[in-house]
Amino acid sequence: MDFQIYGFTNLFLFTITLFFTITSATFQENPKSPISTVPQINSNSILVALLDSHYTELSELVEKALLLQTLEEAVSKHNITIFAPKNEALERDLDPEFKRFLLEPGNLKSLQNLLLFHMIPTRIVSKNWPARGRVHSTLYAGEENVLQISEKKTEKSVSSAKIIKQDDIVKPDGIIHGIERVLIPKSVQQDFNNRRSLRSISAVLPEGAPEVDPRTHRLKKPVSVPAGAPPVLPVYDALAPGPSLAPAPAPGPGGPHHHFDGESQVKDFIQTLLHYGGYNELADILVNLTSLATEMGKLVSEGYVLTVLAPNDEAMAKLTTDQLSEPGAPEQIMYYHLIPEYQTEESMYNSVRRFGKINYDTLRLPHKVVAEEADGSVKFGQGEGSAYLVDPDIYTDGRISVQGVDGVLFPLEEIKAAPIAAPVAKVVAKPRRGKLMEVVCGTMGSFAFASCH
Repeated sequence: MDFQIYGFTNLFLFTITLFFTITSATFQENPKSPISTVPQINSNSILVALLDSHYTELSELVEKALLLQTLEEAVSKHNITIFAPKNEALERDLDPEFKRFLLEPGNLKSLQNLLLFHMIPTRIVSKNWPARGRVHSTLYAGEENVLQISEKKTEKSVSSAKIIKQDDIVKPDGIIHGIERVLIPKSVQQDFNNRRSLRSISAVLPEGAPEVDPRTHRLKKPVSVPAGAPPVLPVYDALAPGPSLAPAPAPGPGGPHHHFDGESQVKDFIQTLLHYGGYNELADILVNLTSLATEMGKLVSEGYVLTVLAPNDEAMAKLTTDQLSEPGAPEQIMYYHLIPEYQTEESMYNSVRRFGKINYDTLRLPHKVVAEEADGSVKFGQGEGSAYLVDPDIYTDGRISVQGVDGVLFPLEEIKAAPIAAPVAKVVAKPRRGKLMEVVCGTMGSFAFASCH
């Protein structure tokens, strides 16, 4: 019994010895095991500090460039100095086209080279800054991969960038200095220039701008316009010259282009005004007193877009007979309420909130209508002649937008000149009472025609 136990013990010890012998031989044959090559980065590393720092734009680009493993290996071997551009330099000051080039998946190498060009494999603190200048190689391995570090009159700089935050982040394995601009290596700039030149070469060859006859405001040569594309002529050239500003002939629903049915769209928005209520006077002007409805239909058929600032009936009732009796007065008033853009209540309000005051072009050249934010809405015009947007998006179909306002707008020049031009002893004209046809009837009566009351 004792012999069997003793033999089993010897066999067990022999097996353990053989196992350790084979294991040690295996490690000797494979000295480069994955465990021994992975760098150990602690929480006090300069890389961790960079990712958690206020240099958010730079840290985001480092992650997008897949450089974390490369930088971990560099930090495990030696200290590094990082020249970090401020966020504004990467976000606003950098050319948007160049930034798009860097973020394209096919240009990952260019982005990596740009970032590595801001890092040198040595530790440089502000108190040891070279006064006479010194050249240091960067982690970028391409040609001309050096940075010139110098100091002039207590102003430290690296190549063409000024140091704005010295020793901003200090860690045992590295240091970060803040710089005012991005450093771009010549190879990356050359790659960007080559790509831009290639894009311009491969683009469609330009054929030149269409020539417009200044006498007729028509194209000298017909130009084919694809469906849905904006028209070639500006909207002002599509309007014939003269007091009436009647638009140029344009194809209707059965025209050769078959792009838009402007007449039906104008008819729809006028019917919408009538059903909405409170805008009957505007519909009366567009259809009965003027030919603006037909002219707008022709413009929309040709591919133009319009935004109508529609005064409500209460605002139209404040117009006097003198304001409407002059030849072409209703047309001129309405042209000042037509904007040759497609704007909705949301787009106009966002614009005035962001930019303060916006000057919109109108079809009454050269006058513009001013828009600004007021009391949570959009206010058009200035002073006493202003009007608020009270009924937003009465009609929006992608070509015509109708926005209801509570006042009739006039150019600022006319508002200022009105009190001077009016005689002192002039009797104030009786306000309109909601029927614009009275103006026409009064005019006919002055010429001895039968009254239409």
